[in-house]
Amino acid sequence: MFGRRSDARQVENLSTMRRFMPYISPRRNDSLFYMMQEIGVEAALEYLEKKNRERPPERRITLFHLFLRSCSQALVVRPGVNRFVKGGRLWQRDGEWITFSAKREIADGAPLLTVKRRFHPQEETLEEMVDAIYDQLATQRSGKKTRADQEMNLMLLLPNVVIGWLMALVKLADRWGLLPRSFVDGDPLFSSVFIANLGSIDYPAGFHHLWEYGTCSLFGVMGRVEPGDEGRRKMSVAWTYDERIEDGLYSYYTLEGIRERIETPELLELGTGELARREATRKVGSVVGD
Repeated sequence: MFGRRSDARQVENLSTMRRFMPYISPRRNDSLFYMMQEIGVEAALEYLEKKNRERPPERRITLFHLFLRSCSQALVVRPGVNRFVKGGRLWQRDGEWITFSAKREIADGAPLLTVKRRFHPQEETLEEMVDAIYDQLATQRSGKKTRADQEMNLMLLLPNVVIGWLMALVKLADRWGLLPRSFVDGDPLFSSVFIANLGSIDYPAGFHHLWEYGTCSLFGVMGRVEPGDEGRRKMSVAWTYDERIEDGLYSYYTLEGIRERIETPELLELGTGELARREATRKVGSVVGD
């Protein structure tokens, strides 16, 4: 409403259609596009085997870590997917934020943890990212309540009707850009992308909805590793994203970049500046070839 937010800046110079799309489809779940992606993981698993020879067993790098790394790089190299629609406007998010779910322990009925982290692929190495995630998980698995948990527990002490009023007030403040940065940074649904790893419990990938609450425009679900052609292993990823943030071709190339870095895991060690230069060179080559 006021053209400003604590967590983003308004995107300018949009086409008429892109500007009008939030009025055609005002709800996030009216604007979903679904895509099933297949990623070869043979090279990634071999890469992990070599990398983990030098790491303690309790801090092994996993395929999930590689996927998070590739997604965080995509948010920098392809910033058009790090956007969201709120209040009828398109916003460019400040920072690369990924939320993911994890079990407190691998047991049926164990509590589910929701972890939100700001990634820094421009600065941190793959190993630094992995260690930071392990540190954050250790804190939350110890039973320490996050700010979001504390706020929800406090609200649940109130009558249902009051909770409904408070949530309506939060949504209104979000629409008008009035939520403070401290609130936004602590809420897991104000995120660039939400990742779930069903492969960790040997399940196939499946599509997930987006939430109207918050600002998450993408949801990715990793499936289990399965044998592919000629016995080479693969996994599927089910993507759900808000088509209002960017056009389909841009989003397709973004997801292809995520796949390419998993299939060529040495690319995950490159800085985002180098990745951006590689992509620019490839675009120039494509135009010349055409």
